[in-house]
Amino acid sequence: MIIVIIGAQWGDEGKGKVVDLLADRFDIVSRYQGGHNAGHSVYVQEKAFVLRLLPSGIIHPDKTCVLGNGMVIDPKAFFEEVDQIKEQGIEVTPERLKVSSRAHLIMPYHRALDHTSEERLGNEKIGTTLRGIGPAYEDKAGRRGIRVSDALSSEVLRMRIERNLEEANRIIVLFGQPPLYADQIYDEIAPLVERLRPFVTETSHFLAEARKSNKKILLEGAQATLLDVDHGTYPYVTSSNPTAGGASVGAGIPPHHITGVLGIVRTYATRVGEGPFPTEMLEDEETTANLIRERGNEYGSVTKRPRRCGWFDAVATRYAAELNGFDSIALTKLDVLDTLDEIKVCVGYEVDGRRIHTFPAVSHDLRKIKPVYESLEGWKADTIGTTEFKDLPELAQRYVRFLSDQIGVEIGLISTGPERDQTIILKDSVMEGWFK
Repeated sequence: MIIVIIGAQWGDEGKGKVVDLLADRFDIVSRYQGGHNAGHSVYVQEKAFVLRLLPSGIIHPDKTCVLGNGMVIDPKAFFEEVDQIKEQGIEVTPERLKVSSRAHLIMPYHRALDHTSEERLGNEKIGTTLRGIGPAYEDKAGRRGIRVSDALSSEVLRMRIERNLEEANRIIVLFGQPPLYADQIYDEIAPLVERLRPFVTETSHFLAEARKSNKKILLEGAQATLLDVDHGTYPYVTSSNPTAGGASVGAGIPPHHITGVLGIVRTYATRVGEGPFPTEMLEDEETTANLIRERGNEYGSVTKRPRRCGWFDAVATRYAAELNGFDSIALTKLDVLDTLDEIKVCVGYEVDGRRIHTFPAVSHDLRKIKPVYESLEGWKADTIGTTEFKDLPELAQRYVRFLSDQIGVEIGLISTGPERDQTIILKDSVMEGWFK
């Protein structure tokens, strides 16, 4: 069995908890795209683990974790996270963690280029995390990137740094930043690459052999569908493909071997950084937005930036379901809405007075959208920690069923709090089958 876990909105849907829950039923957990700009928070017995690069499965001592070929890896950030997790009592060894030889490295000049790119865009900036993710993917697409396997040769590493830095410095200096020096970068990166060497594996082959041995594999995406470089709110997107198709490419697994796709969806929507957000709660709903932000702790686990908050967008989520082919949906943070009198759901869009039911490709159109809302009565009761669907307030059950009908996919899991056991698995769902 190979299951892909996909964020269905703009990220931060709670993928970390769901991967942590499912990991117990799987042998291998693999990331397949992104870098350390994505943060997953996992809570175990009130102890918080913030993971940026490492798959959420690393918390389980008997699981093998993989960083796939579709990722971009900052060696310094990698070992900072490994050392931090070790201090929290989690063992991280080359036997437990495999790093793809085909993954690309994020270099110091990528971070500098990220800063200059945002300055260059001015009011049209993307709102990146400034960790060098985009420039690293640009180098990958431009065929000048440094792969992990390349960096294992000191001669190749030095040569690639010198070649790439020559071009990077032209841009860095042009925007008033001091130039970077090849020797300094090499001296910083080379020892880290040497420390990385024992973890390096031909991961696509490793996963193929695991599949042949009937091992269960969980593929974990970062970011989310509406940030996909092809299908998201371009250009306000990430630089990779967090969608189900990206899982096949980024992990090196044939598409027909993927047996299921799980979408992660919040009971409301959030977005970090710039870009269109049709259901965002603006000035007239600022009080509700602040309430949700505080109750849901809607601050970036990596950047600590406050997230923009909005109502559930059924149009955008249906679009994500179509793109990814969700078999089931995990609905998170139901308890955050416990105190609301009224809960809105966007069931359609109007653009220039015309009703549309699909997600526009043009960012400019998204900015002009007028959401069409349907209002539901809030349940005004605590749901935190509920573990049976029948024990939810009737109005909360109605809300869950309404979202499922709007998306057109079953909801198989409901999260009622950050802890592992604060979860409902719905009976007779596809999700229940994956938990057996």
